[in-house]
Amino acid sequence: MALDIAELYGYAPTDESAQAREARDSRHCPFINRPCTKTFNDNTSNGVCTLIQKSAGPVICCPNRLYSDGYRVLLDIAVSAFGEGVRLVGPTNLDASGSGQRSVVVFGRWWGKELSLPGRGREGKGGFVDWVLALIDEREELVEFVAVEIQSMDTTGSYKALRDAYMAGKGYQPVSAGINWRNVFKRILPQLIYKGHILHREKLCKSGLFFVCPSPVYRKIVEELSDELEEYHRQPGSLTFKWYNLASEQETGRLRALVCEGEFTTTVSQVAQALSGQKRLPPAGVYEQAIRTELQRVKKAGLSLDGRRGDRK
Repeated sequence: MALDIAELYGYAPTDESAQAREARDSRHCPFINRPCTKTFNDNTSNGVCTLIQKSAGPVICCPNRLYSDGYRVLLDIAVSAFGEGVRLVGPTNLDASGSGQRSVVVFGRWWGKELSLPGRGREGKGGFVDWVLALIDEREELVEFVAVEIQSMDTTGSYKALRDAYMAGKGYQPVSAGINWRNVFKRILPQLIYKGHILHREKLCKSGLFFVCPSPVYRKIVEELSDELEEYHRQPGSLTFKWYNLASEQETGRLRALVCEGEFTTTVSQVAQALSGQKRLPPAGVYEQAIRTELQRVKKAGLSLDGRRGDRK
């Protein structure tokens, strides 16, 4: 069983409680309290929050899953960056005075809008960070801010047949899909580096960039880069990893809690150097050895170099 579904519309796919059936029937996401926004390529509802891979355990595959408990992850980061005694507010509901708490304005999906980063080239188009948390004072003036990227995992291949089987009550259906781990190093980390360098030049971005991911993603990064990443305190240009996992077992009719399993701060430059550093290179001579091995194979097989078997005199 290479890949299975751990959560479907928030509940175990075999959960037959009234809450789970209602979520599946209505295609409702209990974590953002909205209809599920995740779709397959044919635009049909997906509903899969978390997959489970035998070698990695539960892997959150929908970013909305990380917003459980009223976007608790954003409050966790606001407290880490700005200290205790803060509250989250939307940009259209500031009301910075009278609450007894400092206000952190949230810019992101459903809270306002994502703020575009400046880019390169004539058009000046950049990317987006998922969230900007902006601390304001009692006069509603900006004090400082922190940027947040939220990352779940995608897959190679399709698990739609598995999802459809569970929705139809047929149980587990083997599929050939897997977790796309290569994407972590091919796309995710390079984007973090680019955005992190932009934010390093922002004088009010005093705690740098936060990266929230499922625990198995952080473990993959550690396997590849940990020997080259040094720990730093939060500062302009820093990159703070926060990794989350699901609480142990799921009870029938109840959502599994989301648990922060750790936090580690380094710098964007450290990650950039580690990702492209010489310590990650293969041994010298690997190309030469590959060529010699293939030439030897051709020779032993009695083939000419164009792949045809030839006369050897």
